Amino acid sequence: MRTGVIAKKVGMTRLFQEDGRHVPVTVLALEGCQVVSHRTADRDGYFAVQLGAGEAKQKNVNKPQREAFAKADVGLKMRVAEFRVEGEDGLVPVGSHISAEHFIAGQKVDITGHTQGKGFAGAMKRWGFGGMRATHGVSISHRAHGSTGNRQDPGRVFKGKKMAGHMGDRQRTQQNLEVVRTDAARGLIFVKGSVPGSENGWLLVRDAVKIATPEGLPFPGAILEKKSTQPEHDEAPAGMVEAAAEHEVHEQVDAEHQEELLKTQEAGADTDAEIEAAADENTADGASASDESKES
Repeated sequence: MRTGVIAKKVGMTRLFQEDGRHVPVTVLALEGCQVVSHRTADRDGYFAVQLGAGEAKQKNVNKPQREAFAKADVGLKMRVAEFRVEGEDGLVPVGSHISAEHFIAGQKVDITGHTQGKGFAGAMKRWGFGGMRATHGVSISHRAHGSTGNRQDPGRVFKGKKMAGHMGDRQRTQQNLEVVRTDAARGLIFVKGSVPGSENGWLLVRDAVKIATPEGLPFPGAILEKKSTQPEHDEAPAGMVEAAAEHEVHEQVDAEHQEELLKTQEAGADTDAEIEAAADENTADGASASDESKES
Protein backbone atom coordinates (compact mmCIF):
# COMPACT_ATOMS: atom_id res chain seq x y z
CA MET A 1 0.00 0.00 0.00
CA ARG A 2 1.47 3.31 -1.14
CA THR A 3 0.70 6.84 -0.18
CA GLY A 4 -1.67 8.90 -2.29
CA VAL A 5 -1.45 12.55 -3.35
CA ILE A 6 -3.42 15.75 -2.83
CA ALA A 7 -4.42 17.29 -6.16
CA LYS A 8 -6.45 20.26 -7.31
CA LYS A 9 -9.16 19.91 -9.94
CA VAL A 10 -8.30 22.21 -12.85
CA GLY A 11 -11.12 21.30 -15.23
CA MET A 12 -12.03 18.98 -18.09
CA THR A 13 -10.67 18.65 -21.61
CA ARG A 14 -10.02 15.88 -24.12
CA LEU A 15 -6.96 14.05 -25.39
CA PHE A 16 -6.58 12.52 -28.82
CA GLN A 17 -5.27 8.98 -29.13
CA GLU A 18 -3.00 7.68 -31.89
CA ASP A 19 -5.93 6.15 -33.75
CA GLY A 20 -7.81 9.48 -33.80
CA ARG A 21 -10.23 8.77 -30.95
CA HIS A 22 -10.58 11.47 -28.30
CA VAL A 23 -10.98 10.71 -24.60
CA PRO A 24 -12.66 13.10 -22.15
CA VAL A 25 -10.31 13.66 -19.21
CA THR A 26 -10.17 15.65 -16.01
CA VAL A 27 -6.96 17.59 -15.37
CA LEU A 28 -5.56 17.35 -11.84
CA ALA A 29 -2.67 19.56 -10.71
CA LEU A 30 -0.15 18.85 -7.95
CA GLU A 31 0.55 22.20 -6.30
CA GLY A 32 3.38 21.80 -3.84
CA CYS A 33 2.34 18.33 -2.69
CA GLN A 34 4.91 17.79 0.07
CA VAL A 35 5.41 15.36 2.96
CA VAL A 36 4.76 17.15 6.24
CA SER A 37 5.13 14.42 8.88
CA HIS A 38 4.94 10.68 9.60
CA ARG A 39 2.73 8.50 11.77
CA THR A 40 4.60 5.54 13.24
CA ALA A 41 3.48 2.43 15.09
CA ASP A 42 5.60 3.20 18.15
CA ARG A 43 4.11 6.63 18.69
CA ASP A 44 0.70 6.54 16.99
CA GLY A 45 -0.10 2.85 16.58
CA TYR A 46 -0.11 2.87 12.78
CA PHE A 47 1.98 3.94 9.80
CA ALA A 48 0.85 6.86 7.68
CA VAL A 49 2.22 9.73 5.63
CA GLN A 50 0.84 13.21 6.19
CA LEU A 51 0.89 15.40 3.08
CA GLY A 52 0.28 19.08 2.56
CA ALA A 53 -0.57 20.98 -0.61
CA GLY A 54 -1.14 24.55 -1.70
CA GLU A 55 0.12 27.78 -0.16
CA ALA A 56 -1.75 29.29 2.76
CA LYS A 57 -1.51 32.72 4.35
CA GLN A 58 -0.14 32.94 7.84
CA LYS A 59 -3.36 34.41 9.22
CA ASN A 60 -5.31 31.35 8.01
CA VAL A 61 -3.09 28.80 9.80
CA ASN A 62 -3.28 28.30 13.55
CA LYS A 63 -0.18 28.49 15.70
CA PRO A 64 0.26 24.74 16.47
CA GLN A 65 0.06 23.92 12.77
CA ARG A 66 2.53 26.67 11.91
CA GLU A 67 4.97 25.21 14.41
CA ALA A 68 4.52 21.75 12.89
CA PHE A 69 5.27 23.12 9.42
CA ALA A 70 8.31 24.97 10.73
CA LYS A 71 9.59 21.81 12.42
CA ALA A 72 9.33 19.92 9.13
CA ASP A 73 10.99 22.85 7.31
CA VAL A 74 8.10 23.22 4.83
CA GLY A 75 5.92 26.15 3.87
CA LEU A 76 2.41 26.84 5.13
CA LYS A 77 -0.03 24.43 3.47
CA MET A 78 -3.64 25.04 2.58
CA ARG A 79 -4.75 21.37 2.60
CA VAL A 80 -3.43 18.56 4.80
CA ALA A 81 -4.36 14.87 4.60
CA GLU A 82 -3.09 11.48 5.80
CA PHE A 83 -2.56 8.33 3.76
CA ARG A 84 -2.12 4.95 5.45
CA VAL A 85 0.81 2.76 4.44
CA GLU A 86 1.59 -0.84 5.30
CA GLY A 87 4.90 -0.44 7.04
CA GLU A 88 7.92 1.70 7.67
CA ASP A 89 9.26 1.06 4.18
CA GLY A 90 6.27 2.93 2.75
CA LEU A 91 7.16 6.21 4.48
CA VAL A 92 8.38 8.95 2.14
CA PRO A 93 11.04 11.26 3.67
CA VAL A 94 9.72 14.42 5.29
CA GLY A 95 10.03 17.46 3.04
CA SER A 96 9.95 15.48 -0.21
CA HIS A 97 7.80 16.73 -3.09
CA ILE A 98 5.59 14.10 -4.73
CA SER A 99 5.81 14.05 -8.52
CA ALA A 100 3.03 13.36 -11.02
CA GLU A 101 5.00 10.27 -12.04
CA HIS A 102 3.75 8.69 -8.81
CA PHE A 103 1.05 7.23 -11.12
CA ILE A 104 1.55 5.66 -14.53
CA ALA A 105 -0.62 5.66 -17.65
CA GLY A 106 -3.24 2.92 -17.65
CA GLN A 107 -3.38 2.63 -13.88
CA LYS A 108 -6.69 2.65 -11.98
CA VAL A 109 -7.12 5.12 -9.12
CA ASP A 110 -9.76 6.06 -6.56
CA ILE A 111 -10.48 9.78 -6.21
CA THR A 112 -12.17 11.28 -3.15
CA GLY A 113 -13.67 14.76 -3.07
CA HIS A 114 -16.69 16.82 -2.06
CA THR A 115 -19.51 17.09 -4.57
CA GLN A 116 -20.77 20.44 -5.81
CA GLY A 117 -23.01 22.20 -3.31
CA LYS A 118 -26.54 22.94 -4.54
CA GLY A 119 -27.84 24.78 -1.48
CA PHE A 120 -31.33 24.17 -0.05
CA ALA A 121 -33.37 22.07 -2.47
CA GLY A 122 -36.88 20.69 -2.47
CA ALA A 123 -37.81 17.02 -2.38
CA MET A 124 -38.44 16.76 -6.13
CA LYS A 125 -35.00 18.06 -7.05
CA ARG A 126 -33.16 16.43 -4.17
CA TRP A 127 -34.70 12.96 -4.30
CA GLY A 128 -36.48 12.83 -7.66
CA PHE A 129 -40.04 12.77 -6.30
CA GLY A 130 -42.90 12.97 -8.82
CA GLY A 131 -44.77 15.68 -6.89
CA MET A 132 -48.52 16.25 -6.65
CA ARG A 133 -51.05 16.56 -9.49
CA ALA A 134 -50.44 19.52 -11.75
CA THR A 135 -54.19 20.13 -12.38
CA HIS A 136 -56.97 21.54 -10.20
CA GLY A 137 -57.72 19.77 -6.98
CA VAL A 138 -54.27 20.51 -5.51
CA SER A 139 -54.00 23.81 -3.66
CA ILE A 140 -50.52 25.30 -4.20
CA SER A 141 -48.83 21.97 -3.39
CA HIS A 142 -47.79 20.81 -6.82
CA ARG A 143 -44.15 20.23 -5.87
CA ALA A 144 -44.72 19.12 -2.28
CA HIS A 145 -43.34 15.83 -0.96
CA GLY A 146 -46.56 14.65 0.69
CA SER A 147 -47.01 13.31 4.20
CA THR A 148 -43.97 12.85 6.39
CA GLY A 149 -45.19 11.00 9.48
CA ASN A 150 -47.73 8.52 10.86
CA ARG A 151 -50.40 8.84 13.53
CA GLN A 152 -49.95 9.58 17.20
CA ASP A 153 -47.89 6.40 17.37
CA PRO A 154 -44.94 6.95 16.86
CA GLY A 155 -45.82 10.66 16.82
CA ARG A 156 -42.58 11.75 15.11
CA VAL A 157 -40.75 11.72 11.78
CA PHE A 158 -38.28 8.88 11.35
CA LYS A 159 -34.65 9.75 10.88
CA GLY A 160 -33.48 9.57 7.30
CA LYS A 161 -36.86 10.56 5.85
CA LYS A 162 -36.43 11.96 2.34
CA MET A 163 -37.42 15.59 2.69
CA ALA A 164 -36.29 19.00 1.51
CA GLY A 165 -32.91 20.13 2.78
CA HIS A 166 -29.28 20.85 1.97
CA MET A 167 -28.24 19.22 -1.30
CA GLY A 168 -24.72 18.37 -2.40
CA ASP A 169 -21.38 19.11 -0.71
CA ARG A 170 -20.98 15.51 0.40
CA GLN A 171 -17.78 13.49 0.45
CA ARG A 172 -17.85 10.95 -2.34
CA THR A 173 -15.27 8.54 -3.79
CA GLN A 174 -15.17 7.69 -7.49
CA GLN A 175 -13.49 4.32 -7.94
CA ASN A 176 -11.55 2.67 -10.76
CA LEU A 177 -10.80 5.77 -12.81
CA GLU A 178 -8.11 5.32 -15.46
CA VAL A 179 -5.01 7.50 -15.61
CA VAL A 180 -4.59 8.44 -19.28
CA ARG A 181 -1.42 10.53 -19.10
CA THR A 182 0.91 12.25 -16.64
CA ASP A 183 3.04 15.38 -17.05
CA ALA A 184 5.79 15.54 -14.44
CA ALA A 185 7.22 18.83 -15.73
CA ARG A 186 3.97 20.70 -15.12
CA GLY A 187 2.72 18.44 -12.33
CA LEU A 188 -0.46 17.33 -14.13
CA ILE A 189 -2.44 14.07 -14.03
CA PHE A 190 -5.04 13.36 -16.72
CA VAL A 191 -7.83 11.04 -15.52
CA LYS A 192 -10.48 9.58 -17.82
CA GLY A 193 -14.01 10.74 -17.02
CA SER A 194 -15.33 13.07 -14.36
CA VAL A 195 -14.41 13.35 -10.70
CA PRO A 196 -16.43 14.73 -7.77
CA GLY A 197 -16.09 18.39 -6.86
CA SER A 198 -15.96 21.81 -8.43
CA GLU A 199 -13.04 23.44 -10.19
CA ASN A 200 -10.17 24.44 -7.88
CA GLY A 201 -11.41 21.89 -5.35
CA TRP A 202 -9.01 19.60 -3.49
CA LEU A 203 -9.05 15.86 -4.21
CA LEU A 204 -7.36 12.81 -2.71
CA VAL A 205 -5.97 10.42 -5.32
CA ARG A 206 -5.06 6.85 -4.25
CA ASP A 207 -4.29 3.54 -5.89
CA ALA A 208 -7.46 1.56 -6.63
CA VAL A 209 -8.33 -0.84 -3.82
CA LYS A 210 -10.51 -3.19 -5.90
CA ILE A 211 -8.02 -3.68 -8.75
CA ALA A 212 -4.48 -5.00 -8.46
CA THR A 213 -1.81 -2.37 -8.99
CA PRO A 214 0.27 -2.79 -12.17
CA GLU A 215 3.96 -3.53 -12.14
CA GLY A 216 6.48 -0.74 -12.33
CA LEU A 217 4.89 1.64 -9.83
CA PRO A 218 7.51 3.67 -7.92
CA PHE A 219 7.72 2.61 -4.29
CA PRO A 220 7.36 4.23 -1.80
CA GLY A 221 6.71 7.10 -4.19
CA ALA A 222 7.99 9.27 -7.03
CA ILE A 223 9.94 12.14 -5.49
CA LEU A 224 10.30 15.33 -7.46
CA GLU A 225 13.91 16.39 -7.84
CA LYS A 226 14.63 19.71 -6.22
CA LYS A 227 15.85 22.58 -8.38
CA SER A 228 19.51 23.44 -8.49
CA THR A 229 20.82 25.87 -5.93
CA GLN A 230 22.74 27.77 -8.62
CA PRO A 231 21.31 31.23 -9.47
CA GLU A 232 19.06 31.24 -12.52
CA HIS A 233 20.28 34.67 -13.74
CA ASP A 234 23.76 35.79 -14.76
CA GLU A 235 25.49 37.94 -12.19
CA ALA A 236 28.02 40.66 -12.97
CA PRO A 237 31.64 39.61 -12.32
CA ALA A 238 33.33 40.87 -9.19
CA GLY A 239 35.04 44.20 -9.56
CA MET A 240 32.51 45.87 -11.85
CA VAL A 241 32.12 49.55 -10.94
CA GLU A 242 28.47 49.54 -11.93
CA ALA A 243 26.06 47.53 -14.01
CA ALA A 244 26.58 49.63 -17.13
CA ALA A 245 30.39 49.86 -16.86
CA GLU A 246 32.39 48.71 -19.85
CA HIS A 247 35.64 48.04 -18.01
CA GLU A 248 36.76 46.03 -15.04
CA VAL A 249 38.82 47.15 -12.08
CA HIS A 250 41.32 44.57 -10.90
CA GLU A 251 41.07 43.88 -7.21
CA GLN A 252 44.81 43.11 -6.85
CA VAL A 253 47.73 44.88 -8.60
CA ASP A 254 50.89 43.00 -9.50
CA ALA A 255 54.15 43.86 -7.70
CA GLU A 256 55.77 45.17 -10.92
CA HIS A 257 52.76 47.37 -11.61
CA GLN A 258 52.91 48.71 -8.06
CA GLU A 259 56.59 49.71 -8.47
CA GLU A 260 55.86 51.52 -11.73
CA LEU A 261 53.01 53.44 -10.13
CA LEU A 262 55.21 54.37 -7.16
CA LYS A 263 58.00 55.67 -9.41
CA THR A 264 55.50 57.73 -11.40
CA GLN A 265 54.09 59.28 -8.26
CA GLU A 266 57.56 60.06 -6.87
CA ALA A 267 58.72 61.64 -10.13
CA GLY A 268 55.73 63.93 -10.40
CA ALA A 269 55.43 64.82 -6.68
CA ASP A 270 57.47 67.49 -4.87
CA THR A 271 59.12 67.07 -1.50
CA ASP A 272 57.70 68.63 1.62
CA ALA A 273 60.44 71.33 1.76
CA GLU A 274 59.77 72.37 -1.84
CA ILE A 275 56.06 72.54 -1.16
CA GLU A 276 56.62 74.82 1.89
CA ALA A 277 59.02 77.10 -0.01
CA ALA A 278 56.54 77.48 -2.83
CA ALA A 279 53.81 78.35 -0.34
CA ASP A 280 56.03 81.06 1.28
CA GLU A 281 56.83 82.61 -2.11
CA ASN A 282 53.16 82.75 -2.98
CA THR A 283 52.41 84.45 0.35
CA ALA A 284 55.19 87.04 -0.12
CA ASP A 285 54.08 87.86 -3.67
CA GLY A 286 50.55 88.38 -2.46
CA ALA A 287 51.67 90.74 0.34
CA SER A 288 53.82 92.93 -1.99
CA ALA A 289 50.97 93.17 -4.46
CA SER A 290 48.64 94.40 -1.74
CA ASP A 291 51.20 97.08 -0.58
CA GLU A 292 51.58 98.41 -4.10
CA SER A 293 47.83 98.70 -4.46
CA LYS A 294 47.64 100.68 -1.20
CA GLU A 295 50.42 103.16 -2.25
CA SER A 296 48.75 103.77 -5.54
